[in-house]
Amino acid sequence: MLIAHHIKQSPNLDGTLTDPIWQCAERSPGFVDMATGGPAILQTQTAVLWSDEHVYCGFWLEEPLPTANLTERDSLIFRENDVELFIDGGDCYYELEINALNTVYEVFFIWRDAYQRFDQKEFDVHRRKAYTFGGDFDRTPDHFWDGNHPRGTRWAFRDFDMPGLRTAVHIDGELNNPNVRSKGVTVEIAIPWASLGLLANGRSVPPKDGDTWNMFFGRFQQLAIGEKQVQAAWCLTPHGRYDTHMPEKFTPVIFRT
Repeated sequence: MLIAHHIKQSPNLDGTLTDPIWQCAERSPGFVDMATGGPAILQTQTAVLWSDEHVYCGFWLEEPLPTANLTERDSLIFRENDVELFIDGGDCYYELEINALNTVYEVFFIWRDAYQRFDQKEFDVHRRKAYTFGGDFDRTPDHFWDGNHPRGTRWAFRDFDMPGLRTAVHIDGELNNPNVRSKGVTVEIAIPWASLGLLANGRSVPPKDGDTWNMFFGRFQQLAIGEKQVQAAWCLTPHGRYDTHMPEKFTPVIFRT
């Protein structure tokens, strides 16, 4: 569970998270391994604030060697180091990924069993950049087509852009320089409540005091183990397996006035 406090003044969206308004935020505990729940090698924390106009999310990353190479929007950012924010909307959910270059990757998912409840013109699977999606990591024969989520597959709209989304990244050190040890990376996200209607699932937008939204806060990190590269998956609330696409495991965020 994470508490999101209400603010009346918007923070400066520069990625540093040094704006005094962030002192109002309740930082999360450190991230853990997504599957095992064990402590992550590098410290990561997050926090959420909200105003009547926006929801804000901050990430604090311990990062001795910040790296990023992908610069094209909607590149597969999860293939390198990133932070991730998912927002669950019941019959749909939203995915946002950001690397240290502030390159953004977004996808809007609709569960196929709920697709008929959405505007067929807005989410036309024949005219949009839409794909069927079964979940992360599991490519075994039993789950090859449908994944292993009990709800089945989703439509993934890769051409979705969250209206009014703003992001910023600050690096306390040097990017892509393996000879310099850096201190960390901070990431700042702002999303207008006016753009979150599809994800409201009957809740007020902006929220009322005590409203709960389920969100995923994650970090993917490439680690060198000897001559091998492995990808660590860390998050605030463990999922029990390496699959980010499990909304029932997302962290409850309680909005307080």
